[in-house]
Amino acid sequence: MKRLSGRKSRSEKVELRIIPRDEHSISRSNISESALKVLYRLNKAGYQALLVGGGVRDTLLGLNPKDFDVATNATPEQVNALFRNSRLIGRRFKLVHVVYGREVIEVATFRAPPTDEHSTKIAATGDQGMILRDNVYGNKDEDAMRRDFTVNALYYDIADFSVHAYAGGWDDLNNKRLRLIGDPETRYREDPVRMLRAVRFAAKLGFSIEAYTAEPIPVMAPLLEQIPAARLFEEVLKLFLHGQALETLRLLREYNLFGALFPATEQCLRDDPLALAMVENTMRNTDTRIRAGKSVTPYFFMASLMWPPLLRVKDEFEAAGLAAHPAMQKAADRVMSQQLQSTAIPKRLAIPMREIWELQLRLAKTNSRKVTELLTHPRFRAAYDFVLLREQSGEDLKGIGAFWTRLQEQNPDLVPSRSSFREERSDNDSRNDGGRRRRRPPRKRNRRPPSGN
Repeated sequence: MKRLSGRKSRSEKVELRIIPRDEHSISRSNISESALKVLYRLNKAGYQALLVGGGVRDTLLGLNPKDFDVATNATPEQVNALFRNSRLIGRRFKLVHVVYGREVIEVATFRAPPTDEHSTKIAATGDQGMILRDNVYGNKDEDAMRRDFTVNALYYDIADFSVHAYAGGWDDLNNKRLRLIGDPETRYREDPVRMLRAVRFAAKLGFSIEAYTAEPIPVMAPLLEQIPAARLFEEVLKLFLHGQALETLRLLREYNLFGALFPATEQCLRDDPLALAMVENTMRNTDTRIRAGKSVTPYFFMASLMWPPLLRVKDEFEAAGLAAHPAMQKAADRVMSQQLQSTAIPKRLAIPMREIWELQLRLAKTNSRKVTELLTHPRFRAAYDFVLLREQSGEDLKGIGAFWTRLQEQNPDLVPSRSSFREERSDNDSRNDGGRRRRRPPRKRNRRPPSGN
């Protein structure tokens, strides 16, 4: 991929602005007790440790951060030795997770520039500039320049309760402006997911993306093909499950990023108004649930996004002479296989997605003498909601939504409650923010003494 013509390189200086306690809104009462414990223990052990990134940014904006991250000059091994309730993770970026029950505090060591000519170590990069492995450590100033956006280069110092803002991040925060640190093309090549993060932050925070930061995105969107499908799936959850899914969809399509995540769906959106209505209603309904404090089921969300291409392929198989049910199964196989090349879909989601799709055929048979048996199906409520979504989006389903509504009213004891439906899902499925996974620390096993002792 060629560099964009007519663009000049923009260098960033290590510009630091310290905002004293009486000029910002962060208080220790806004910070989780677990994060404070990590900060105080690291400081007591003689290390520098500060809150950094989204936790600082969101607190300053008056939001409730879901995570608090810590940056320190202690190495991952030193942090791990200091906390018995911690574990080393990562190969591309080595980190430490300090676990307090279900809360995880992520601790990262200050990093140096990946290509510092004065350093004896250089981060491993791919042919197109993507950082493959980066455990080159530095100081706080260097670490700030490694942050992606200026509003993420914010540090809260527990020593004097001040905020350290780099590269104009304080002004950008107050002006609701999203701006990359460094040359955008270089930063996107280092990690193409930064393009998705730009959209997510802009939609979530109501920020505008600075023109220089936004300009390369449509051209560089194909770089997302380098990212592992499993990582992109996690990014999809983060993108759409924070309460601004509809605006996120608009921005993703504006910057040619949605097609990199859902290529078959994007093709349908371009030439099918019903497909566009289906996806937009999915986003709108998701936002409504999240803002009302309700849970969102990722497999229902993914089934809705992939319904337009599934329906198109199913119609092709039926036109070739296949009956409805085998056509649906073969269409599901093809659409799933194609989607897996872009974003992974865990088996725990793929199975219920298929069940929802196949139930659409069974729910259409309202004249069957066994209709009441479907009310007891564990996926009935999801499949029924899916029917309503399809009708809301303009599909003519001959009134089957109203039929199943009446049947449930006539047989309330047969329908599984919504609470039991939610219990089927794992903790990871019910995360509204798609954030990092919360795992319990491994249990300690009592090992048997060696034989002969």
